[in-house]
Parts: sequence; C-alpha cells; structure tokens
Amino acid sequence: MEPARGTLDVVTTDTLVEGVHFDLSFVSAADVGHKTLAINLSDLAAMGAAPRVAVLALVLPDAVSVLDLDAVLEGLLTLAARHGIALVGGNVTRTHGPLVLGLTAVGAVRRRRVVTRDGGRPGDELWVTGSVGAAAAGLDALRRGRPADPASDPDLDDCVHRYRRPEPRVRIGALLGRNRVARAGVDLSDGLADGLRQLTRASGVGAVVDSAAIPVHPGARRWFVRRGDDPVEAALRGGDDYELLIAVPRRNRRGLRTLARLFRGVPITRIGGLTKPPDLVLRTPDGDRALPPGYEHFR
Repeated sequence: MEPARGTLDVVTTDTLVEGVHFDLSFVSAADVGHKTLAINLSDLAAMGAAPRVAVLALVLPDAVSVLDLDAVLEGLLTLAARHGIALVGGNVTRTHGPLVLGLTAVGAVRRRRVVTRDGGRPGDELWVTGSVGAAAAGLDALRRGRPADPASDPDLDDCVHRYRRPEPRVRIGALLGRNRVARAGVDLSDGLADGLRQLTRASGVGAVVDSAAIPVHPGARRWFVRRGDDPVEAALRGGDDYELLIAVPRRNRRGLRTLARLFRGVPITRIGGLTKPPDLVLRTPDGDRALPPGYEHFR
C-alpha cells in the first residue's frame, strides 16, 4: 500500500483485553467491536489524519460463540463504514486466556499538516472538544448497577452510552489538520489530566488550567457529586472520553472559532494555556494546586 500523493501515513495500534478494558457482563460484543476501532480512529484524529485502512488481530477463547464474534465484527464494520476506513486483513488465533482484540489503523495527512504532541509553545491556548468525565461516570454507574429506569436520568444514560460507544472526533481532527489551526494535540484516551501531561511533556512546557472552564458532562457532574467526589477532579482523572485536546496560538483563536462552525454541534472550550515554567497548575476558586494524576496503566 502506497501513501496518497503528497501525504504521509500515520500508523496507530491499540489492544483491548477482556477483564482489563471491558467487561462482557455489562457491555455487548458489538460495543467491544465499535470501541476497538473507535480508539484507533481517535488517535488518527488527534494527528489530523484521515483514516484509510485497518487490520484486526483476534485472540479467541473457546467460550466465544460465533454469534459473539459476528457481533464484534458488526460493531467494528458499522463504524468503519461511517468513516470510510477499510478492514483489509488481520489474524485469528486461539487462547486459554481472555478475549483480546488488537487493531492497527493507518491514516493519511499532508506533511505540513500533521498535528503532533510536541508543537506546543508558551502562550498557546488549550482547548478541548465536547465534554469530559462522561465515560468514567458511565463505567462507574455500570459497575454499581444502572438505575432501574434509565429514562429517569437521560444525562446518566448518555454517560453510559459514551462509555459503551465512544464517538471519535474524526471530522474535527481532519479539519484541524487541514486548516493548520492547532499547533499540538492529543486525544483523551486516559483522561484530561493524562492528556495534559503528555502534551506538555512532549512540548517541554507547563500549563495552567482553569477548573471552572473544564466542560464536565452534566450527567457526570451529578454522578460524581452523588458519589461524594469533586466533579472536576473526577473528570480530570477519568478516561475513555476520546475528546481532543489542542494547543492553539492566540493569533489563531478567531480562525478556530470560525472553524468550529463546521464541527456539527460539538462544542470546543478554552480551558487554560501553556506556560514556560514546567509546572501543571489547576486554578480553582480556593487557589492554585497541582494538577491531579490521570489514569495509570501499571500500578
């Protein structure tokens, strides 16, 4: 496969393991297939790349039925069709352990339009798409048992849906790359706090984030308060949002707001800015404090 003329290939890969990344007692096999592709599409979007092809590796335990396997592929291929990405191959093998899905996706982007994590500069503004905290609240609600009547709290039901079926910001990422508005970017797979650390570490800068500006999903906010947690800190720590965090030069603010009219109703919010000192500061009504940690894979 050759890259399209004048473009670079962007390659990303992710693996989902049953019992670590999903629990089939409260997500469906189709949800798992959808999410396997969605998380890779989110990586491509963060770099401004348009998706092209994917390959899938399945590690199947004996307990997986043909119906479950069909549902995994249905969830994946339905999302693939929406975003014009072709599943061109892969591998299947057997295991005595849990179900494992590994997917590698390839996207295309023009050389001068790649959005990387290391392009941020002091003075750049930090913007985030959509809202955060929803998937973490949805997962917690599923683990604790969903309300008997989901319609009694549509916002919490939306949180559950966002956990089960994350929506990668493919169109927004491509627009940001094409218009060269963002100087750096990262997707929020492991939470906003983790995304801030990745972007600032790669760029060699720090950040100040306004806690009042962080767009916490309303259902997540209520759920975290009900749980006795600070909603902003819980949203910062929570993962699986798959929103985009971008660093934008101040001179590009008007261009970003103009571009946002093409985001099809997805809001974008300024939450702070990059600084020369390397500290990560959360600005709250009670004073400044260190940004909380994000999700940790090994602990």
